[in-house]
Amino acid sequence: MPLPGTAEHPESNWPGASNVLGSEPSAYLRQHADNPVFWRPFGDEAFALAAARDVPVFLSIGYAACHWCHVMAHESFEDQATADYLNARFVPVKVDREERPDVDSVYMAATQAISGEGGWPMSVFLTPEGLVFHAGTYFPPVPLPGRPSFRNVLEAVHEAWRDRREAVEQNARGLAANMANAQLSAAVRLDGPPEVLDPALLAEAVEGLARSEDPDAGGFGTAPKFPPSAVLEFLVRHAAVTSDTADAARDMAGRALAGMARSALCDQLDGGFARYSVTADWSVPHFEKMLYDNAQLLRVYAHWVRLGGNPVFSAQEAAGVASKCADWLLASLALPDGALASSLDADTVVDGVHHEGAAYLWTPQSLIEVLGEADGAEVGRIMNVGPEGTVSALGSPLHPGRLLDGSETSLWQRVRPVLQEARSRREQPARDDKVVAGWNGLAMAALAEAGAILDRPELVEAAEGIADYLERVHWNASNRLLTRVSHDSAARGIGGLLEDYAFCAEGSFALYAVTGRKRWYVLGTELIEAAAARFVKDGQLADSAGESAQVFNAQGQKASLDPFDNATPSGASAFAGALLTSSAYSGSHEHRLMAANILGLLPPLASRAPRVAGWLLATAQAALAGPLEAAVAGPASPQRQELHRALLNSAAPGLVVALQSEDDDVSPASAVEVPLLLHRSGARDGSPQVYLCRGMVCERPVGTLADVESRLAAMVSGD
Repeated sequence: MPLPGTAEHPESNWPGASNVLGSEPSAYLRQHADNPVFWRPFGDEAFALAAARDVPVFLSIGYAACHWCHVMAHESFEDQATADYLNARFVPVKVDREERPDVDSVYMAATQAISGEGGWPMSVFLTPEGLVFHAGTYFPPVPLPGRPSFRNVLEAVHEAWRDRREAVEQNARGLAANMANAQLSAAVRLDGPPEVLDPALLAEAVEGLARSEDPDAGGFGTAPKFPPSAVLEFLVRHAAVTSDTADAARDMAGRALAGMARSALCDQLDGGFARYSVTADWSVPHFEKMLYDNAQLLRVYAHWVRLGGNPVFSAQEAAGVASKCADWLLASLALPDGALASSLDADTVVDGVHHEGAAYLWTPQSLIEVLGEADGAEVGRIMNVGPEGTVSALGSPLHPGRLLDGSETSLWQRVRPVLQEARSRREQPARDDKVVAGWNGLAMAALAEAGAILDRPELVEAAEGIADYLERVHWNASNRLLTRVSHDSAARGIGGLLEDYAFCAEGSFALYAVTGRKRWYVLGTELIEAAAARFVKDGQLADSAGESAQVFNAQGQKASLDPFDNATPSGASAFAGALLTSSAYSGSHEHRLMAANILGLLPPLASRAPRVAGWLLATAQAALAGPLEAAVAGPASPQRQELHRALLNSAAPGLVVALQSEDDDVSPASAVEVPLLLHRSGARDGSPQVYLCRGMVCERPVGTLADVESRLAAMVSGD
């Protein structure tokens, strides 16, 4: 006799029927804890229940700051009739994509293969084994042109499962096989001789990017337009080296950085950047603010300062943008224990109703009420706040869209604190307090380097607070295991993915370069070694270590590696960058070989798809430069500090800096020797010296600022 709630007996009161998300730590899952849908978290228990009931799994994937996730939740998941139908015929499963990017990645690939589109919320229908047989994104409550209603979809899927089961399962197996075949084309073997990296690839990438650039507003492609953070890092590095395409790279980077900084994408009051713009001119943002975006953008704006800017976007203007971004990160996302939270929501809840971007919107009248008639009208003019709201009836975001002139800048500097105070009295968007290891690794690197470049030691201190938290809460040194997520200073959930290890290693090395504290060099090295042991099997690299049988089934039981950058660099490209840095510090031929093999992904991408290969290109630029290595030796002194600062402010691509320091801790790390510093010493008179090297082969040491700068410039240009 079939269980209640099976395909033959569709009832919603199956054994254990309830919504169990109330005890989940994820803010996104808890947002759905009061839905009448009987949600369960992703895991073996949910899929076993589907098998026992002989029904499909309905998998809904989103994240806490997602506007359209809130919309679908209100329209469908809060509707009792829809919930009853869903509960009776499916096992509903909720996933926070930020906690389970391994789940998100494979089912996003399947969704794109089936529907031709991707995004969140993601709506996927699975067999009890985890295989995909139908998928889409947002479904409305009533049919719209070209898009069925959610209820239509549920009914069609249920009918297919009930009446055409064999065909459904055959199609699901076929899709999994196709995904396995796709993985073979992206496979990276790390145990063979690498291809020689061709410098012409980087020029081809610059030319390819130029073909897709929006030269008027900056950035690449058309709406919706996302911050091209990894691509900008490549362009900034490429611009630092003399070549036929260096000027084009600098110009493209400057236009993009200026366009974003002078737009509504950048919060003109508090700083920080929104996730993306729904318009090509960056004037209407999608308002969620993500840690990973702001960490990457802080770093690239700081690197633009280091490069020296250009006439379109000066280093001075960029320094102001970077400082405001850093201020926003620490004011809005900092947690009491030292880590940074994940995001601020796109929506603000006003009187129980979600309004997209409500905290950030202004009308001409609201500006006048705060600033008075004259100032309010003038601010409305320069910030493009007109009578017709560009977002909703609530108004428009502040969008100068250009560089303000002198009198406009004076006015803005005078009224900005007044508007900040007025906005602070509004209802504010919710914050997702989960700590993601990899994103905090990105922030660690950005804050450390920005602190050095902008001469703001408090940013370096914040970066050390993040590193301390990650080492204390996320990193299990005895098991060599990094946990991806923590809540309330307690790590839980899956082990970190390749990207988590790589981003945290990158951040640790950046922090070591700035502080000279060997503790961070050791942490970076341990993370690299642990990642190699965990994600390289039989010489082949993978993004995860197989956290889920269902995910493994969905990708055709093949290890998965996505070589393409998304909102953050791909795990493979980030690992290549961290391996390259590690090899420069340690002289490890093995790490250099592994990085070179990952860079073997680049040839088919450089000219045809450079927008998804930004971090591979940036790493390749560093590899072609050496990367250069600098060892600062000698006792602490103002002169040594000056030499160290000059190196940290060099735009040499991927430059690795080691500082001989007197560690202020008694941890085992203090006894570790950094190979780049071995046998390096100050001058006989006790003054400091800098050893400039490539591949651990060093020039004669120099001891003056002028000599360091001239020799470094010569080495960057290939002399």
